[in-house]
Amino acid sequence: MRLSNVRLVSGILGLLLLVSVGLCPAAQPTGAAEAKLAVVAHFHLAGMLTESPMVDPFGLMAGQITSLHDLVDVMDQAATDDQVKAVVLTFGDMALGLGQLEELRAAVGQFRAAGKKVYVHTGSMGTFVYALLSAGDYLSVEPQSMLWLTGIYGESLYVKDLLDKIGVQGDFMHMGDYKSAAEMLTRSGPSAAAEENVNWLLDGYYESLVRMIAGSRDLTPRQVRDLIDHGPYMAEQALASGLIDAIQTRDAFLAQVRKEMDRPVSFDNRYGREDKPTVNLASPLAFFSLLAEMMNPPKKPQKDAIAIVYVEGAIMPGYGQASPFGSAGGAFSGDIRKALETAASDKTVKAVVLRIDSPGGSAEASETILNATRQVRARKPFIVSMGDTAASGGYYVACAADTIFADEITVTASIGVVGGKLVTADLWDRLGVNWVGYKRGANADIFNSDRPFDGPQRDAIERYMQAVYDVFKGHVADARANKLTKPLDEIAGGRVYTGKQALDLGLVDRIGGLEQAVEYAAAKASLDDYEVRVIPEPQDFITMLLDEYSGQGERASDISVGAASLLAEHPTLAGLVDLLQKTEPQRARALLAALQRIELIRTEGVVLMMPFDAIFR
Repeated sequence: MRLSNVRLVSGILGLLLLVSVGLCPAAQPTGAAEAKLAVVAHFHLAGMLTESPMVDPFGLMAGQITSLHDLVDVMDQAATDDQVKAVVLTFGDMALGLGQLEELRAAVGQFRAAGKKVYVHTGSMGTFVYALLSAGDYLSVEPQSMLWLTGIYGESLYVKDLLDKIGVQGDFMHMGDYKSAAEMLTRSGPSAAAEENVNWLLDGYYESLVRMIAGSRDLTPRQVRDLIDHGPYMAEQALASGLIDAIQTRDAFLAQVRKEMDRPVSFDNRYGREDKPTVNLASPLAFFSLLAEMMNPPKKPQKDAIAIVYVEGAIMPGYGQASPFGSAGGAFSGDIRKALETAASDKTVKAVVLRIDSPGGSAEASETILNATRQVRARKPFIVSMGDTAASGGYYVACAADTIFADEITVTASIGVVGGKLVTADLWDRLGVNWVGYKRGANADIFNSDRPFDGPQRDAIERYMQAVYDVFKGHVADARANKLTKPLDEIAGGRVYTGKQALDLGLVDRIGGLEQAVEYAAAKASLDDYEVRVIPEPQDFITMLLDEYSGQGERASDISVGAASLLAEHPTLAGLVDLLQKTEPQRARALLAALQRIELIRTEGVVLMMPFDAIFR
């Protein structure tokens, strides 16, 4: 290891030694008296809800990042725990997607199915949060809170005017009338087809949310729509309208829960959470012993397992890079192919669930992942679980599964292709920079950013896009032909659907979340006793970093595509994104996704991306 690397790792260890002070376990009540108490499990929904799990051995993220699978798993554990007599849910502005919302509602339903009352207490909330929390038995809000039951507002991002200001022109083509993924770069607003597509999707969202609320509050869908149209509501108005059950302070709410229990109550605020490790600071070597133990935990005996492999983010070629937040910033085909190969060859893995939350991306990378899924399916049951989004390339990698699960409000399909380039000649003119090009071969400059495609080049790109589109439709036809309820060309063309709409069209097989997909996979593999294993096993950043320096990491490439490279090259843009993240985080995420799309188009030329970026709130 070079001296500079030794210094870096030493610095990291020193930092961890400082932050480890105070890492001590919460005291747990013990004794015979405790056994007489009614345990009420408390789940506070706060922070970021991710798809793939993250490892945080030192508690540096303060529990603010939780994976959907981990949260639903511990909620299911409470549902079957005989010691847990009831559940309290509180909400702290958790950032979650619509598909995740639906799966958390299903987890709340598991409590109620087990005969355990679900008490909910919160402050002000919007339509989506209300749709989640209304699934409880008893919904109480703080005095002076608001119920912003106003429906769904969506907005799509268009950056053509921004590109015009900096002298950049988009030159794009698409296969499928509804494949409008490049419109954000070439128009200031949607085309008629794109607007029709968004409204069709929004109708599906709205119908599902209305149905959720109606079922939870014993109302008809018409009543819910009328209540939404007359929102928002002060707490007293919400109570009078039957939308909530009580207006209480937190103390009054807890007193209500205690009153309804038939014995003394113990509120477990850390249900299912493991205690953080402790460090004996009296020993100078204690921290390093702890670090070594964490880097090399004892191997658990392997039992039969259902494996989960994640496809999260834009689909890109190559391998991702280690990140302090446990995410490579996209779904890299090399990493996912390796994970699927591992799952296929591991004899203890009896079935595989591919969990997808992706708007698509590289056609080549999508094909790599699809081929890897076929290798899994040839050897063991292979199930797909769609999260918030599994569109375009996200559907491409899913289509060959034995069975596809989707949430009712998953965004999926978008079977189509978009391709082109950005023309930056005016930008360089404004900067006073001249580029002189030389070429050998008529089309050597086909992706040169100095000018739009000429006629022969445009024909060549369109032929390639048509070939990719035909292959995409061919994969869907081969896998789903006997299940589709309409001719494929009427379903494709870039159209997007909710999970429920896709079920009606035969594009997916079942409505359900990740837990239902895992249970189905276990049944297909005839398993009763099994573990759920994420592949690759989540690692903390320090372990990944040390692997990179030692050359022992599994990644075999330094390919990295994403918005980070654009931000690094443009500090002013980076400052704008930072400001937006502080003031309008939803729009900041949409802008970052747009930047990532631009970078992917620049490197790939032809991509499988869903037709629009939209914010719903």
